Amino acid sequence: MYVVRPAQSADAAAIAAMARDWKQSVYSFPRGPDAIGAAIERSLAAHAALVTHPGEQSYMFVLENLDDASLAGCASMAALAGAQGMYLALRNDVIQQVSRDLGIRHSVHALNLCSDLTNYSQLSSFYVRNWQHAGPEAALLSRARLLYAASEPQRFADKFFTALAGVTDVAGDSPFWDALGAKFFQMNFQQAERAVEGTRNRALLVELMPHYPVYVPLLPAPARAAMGQVHPEAALPVQLLSHEGFAHDEFVDLFDGGPILQAHKMALRSFSASVPRWVAQEGEDGGTARHAYLVSTVGKEDFRATIVECEGLGMSESVPLLENVRRALDVVTGDQVLTVRL
Repeated sequence: MYVVRPAQSADAAAIAAMARDWKQSVYSFPRGPDAIGAAIERSLAAHAALVTHPGEQSYMFVLENLDDASLAGCASMAALAGAQGMYLALRNDVIQQVSRDLGIRHSVHALNLCSDLTNYSQLSSFYVRNWQHAGPEAALLSRARLLYAASEPQRFADKFFTALAGVTDVAGDSPFWDALGAKFFQMNFQQAERAVEGTRNRALLVELMPHYPVYVPLLPAPARAAMGQVHPEAALPVQLLSHEGFAHDEFVDLFDGGPILQAHKMALRSFSASVPRWVAQEGEDGGTARHAYLVSTVGKEDFRATIVECEGLGMSESVPLLENVRRALDVVTGDQVLTVRL
């Protein structure tokens, strides 16, 4: 049985151990025990704060296997991507060019440096151990963050996005970076990622990246082919987020050209399809088909989310939960929870 909960200080060592195994495709997570400990403390402060509107808060969640009390994954969410500056990305634009004298009219694909995503909430740092064989627990970890946002809407923006790792070769080099960013930074892709520590809101990006349109047809073929393509290790979050309601085509990452998925909150199933219900005791099995639901706490400082299987809830105002599930969520009969079909 798995449960998603806020990261605690006692989790720092286990998260650091996971981080040592993480591949280069997870750029956005803090590196090293000190950075991880600081991120956990910021998350704890954010959860404890009385928040009326999104700001500098960031939230870290862990996926715990209750069978052996081990951590199986971690994921984060920022209330505002650009709370400490502008979040920078490349926007896909089309420039119309017309020559009346020559009778020529055509469209040119261009990339423009922009800060359009600055006031969005950002999902980041998603990692699941043994992701190649991950089951429903991966969806639980990814979507629990959004159930938390749905239960605490004042903490987050109306729009969400996540930047996914783009294509790199076996040496960790990015064809998109080599064609564009390397010309301005004078460093390779991995050096640049370490320099900005996975963030996209540092002033040096504004200082060094091109401020004028980058005409895509002028980029070499490998760079063009990499645009909007996801790293193989990011295939799982793409699948989960697309099923949730995220889509991409407007923005790409300014470092590796990877896709940036975005959505208004009401386009996301965790917001539009989630239903508050009252906790009831599990009754006798009626013999009808059972379905998997994500269930999360509402209004509790110590957020919890898990997966339950029960008969279709339909228009029911309650959800039957076994004793071990109620214990995992720290709820009792009569408490309110948020439910959504997995």
